[in-house]
This record gives sequence, C-alpha cells and structure tokens, in this order.
Amino acid sequence: MPSDPSGFHFVYPLWLLALSIPALLWLMPPGQRIAQQRSARLKRYADAHLLPHLLIQPKNAQAQHRRSLLLWSVLWGLGVLAMAGPRWHYTDIQVFQPGSNVVILLDLSRSMSVTDVKPSRLVRARQEMSDLINTRSGIRMGMVVFATVAHVVAPITDDTQTLQHLISALDTDMVQLQGSRLSHALDRAEQLLTVQPEGHSRAILLLSDGDFPEPELFKRVAQLHAQGIRFYVMGIGTLEGGRVPAPRGDWILTSKGQPVVSPLAEEQLQALAQAGKGFYVRADYRDHDTQTLLQRIQTDAPPVLENNPIRVWQEHYYWLVLLMLLLLLLRFRRGAQLT
Repeated sequence: MPSDPSGFHFVYPLWLLALSIPALLWLMPPGQRIAQQRSARLKRYADAHLLPHLLIQPKNAQAQHRRSLLLWSVLWGLGVLAMAGPRWHYTDIQVFQPGSNVVILLDLSRSMSVTDVKPSRLVRARQEMSDLINTRSGIRMGMVVFATVAHVVAPITDDTQTLQHLISALDTDMVQLQGSRLSHALDRAEQLLTVQPEGHSRAILLLSDGDFPEPELFKRVAQLHAQGIRFYVMGIGTLEGGRVPAPRGDWILTSKGQPVVSPLAEEQLQALAQAGKGFYVRADYRDHDTQTLLQRIQTDAPPVLENNPIRVWQEHYYWLVLLMLLLLLLRFRRGAQLT
C-alpha cells in the first residue's frame, strides 16, 4: 500500500562528504590560484622579474576559470548526490508465502525390512523422503521415527542438506524395542507443530506399511484435524506382502513356527488419511506419487500473509545522472574548450 511520500533520505549518506572538495577549491581566490599555477610553470623558463615584460595576460582569464570551475563543481555535486542514493516515495508490499509445516513420521518397525518392494520397504521409504525434500517447494519439514517408541530426528526446518544427511542413517536396526505404536509418534509430531507460527498450515505425513494394533488411532487423528493438523499417508509395500526378516538372518516366526508375512494394510492407512481429512497414496518407483502428495499438501494449505510487509523504495538517482550527462553534452559541444 502507498505510504506518506515525505520519507526523503539518502541510502549512502557518507558520499555527501565528497561535496566538500569543490568547496575547498572555491575557498582559494581564482586569481591567486591561476598565478601560482602559471608562475610555477614559467619560472622554469625565465626569471621572475622578467615575466611581466614577456607575458600578455588575457583580460577574461579569471572569468573563464570561474565558469569552468562552476561547471565542474556542479557536475561533481550531481554525481555525488546520485551516488548517495536519494529516495522518496515508497510502497509497502504484502508478502505471501506457502507457510506449510510438515512432520514426516517414518515407521522403523521390523516389517519395514520386507523386500516385497525392491530393494526393501525401508529403502523405498527413504527414497520417497529424499524426493519429497528435494521437491518440497517451500514446505518446511521435520522428521520423527518410531517403532514402539518415537524419537525426534529433526525439528521442523528448511535445511535440506541436513535432512538428506539424516535420511541415509535411518535403519530398522536402530530400534531396540520392536513393535509399531503410531500414537506415540503422533504425540511427538503434535509437539513440533504446535510451536509453529500462528496461521501457517500444519500437517503430518506417515510413511508406513500400516498394521497398527491401536483401536484409538482414528479418534486421535480426528482430534489432530480439529486442531488444524491434516494427516497424509504414503503406503509402503504390496498387498501380497512378504516374509519379515529377523535381526540376525532367517525369518521371524509365528508361534506355530511359520514365517511371519506382512502385507500392506492399505485399508487401515486409507481410513486414517480420511479421518485426518488428508490424502493417501501408495509409493511406487515413479515420481508421480511424491508429486501428487506435495500438490495435495500445497492445495490444502493456502498461502499465508506475512505480518511484516516488504517496503519498496522508488530510486531517483537517475534524474541526477541524466542532468549530469546533459551538462557534459553541452560542455563537449563542437568548438568548446576543455579548461
């Protein structure tokens, strides 16, 4: 919005000190200065007492010198004022930014080591996270990993390089207590999101194969949506599933001695996304899944109007430069002498 045009000021006021240089030249009388200059040159060719008899003094020499000094002083002054950067009139522009904050929840339970998607569910999830961070389009992200217990890996940040470095270190072997408790991870994500600036959109993105034995999850996700936190899900795995590897080789077995098979619990994940008024997508090897998810997050998060507008000043130094060029053009017209 336009503001009061009375805010005249110089961007670089120290340049104004250079205006004193022409003033110092004017303090010395022109005749004395001319005489000193000419005398210093002519004394090399003749004695001082002979000079009055040898030289013809032009009657308008001092007047010509004053005019020349006046012109160059004006040119110098215009150049200095232009360098000082005169400003007046400004416009305050309200800034819109995405204002989206997303906490990624990564499942590190043993079932994420299943190889029904190559090379494994966890590796696929890390690849998806890396793609999300690289193409986040201004979305600030945090990271929480969980199995039975949840841990904050990174607070909400826009430091892409740090987030990428942390992703490469995530592995199911980091988890001591196996299991899959999503509710604890939701609590950690809520703590990270509630401290974000008011008015910014907030969301949780879950990367998991599902199968959470917690009947209260849907109610918890609905409570988060009531606080303005949307819930998005990316399913990792296939509906057929695969055998769950044991920490030291072989397979995790059931009580009957059969290998445990972990399919993608897609129906549960879809229901969770629906409870959080978010969106569900199954991960694949193409970029379509991450692009679709990010577009949905950005669509659900309208731009935020910043409280502090950007003030744009109108620069007026070019008027001084144009005037200076015009005077130079007149000075160097045909037949003019450079004195």
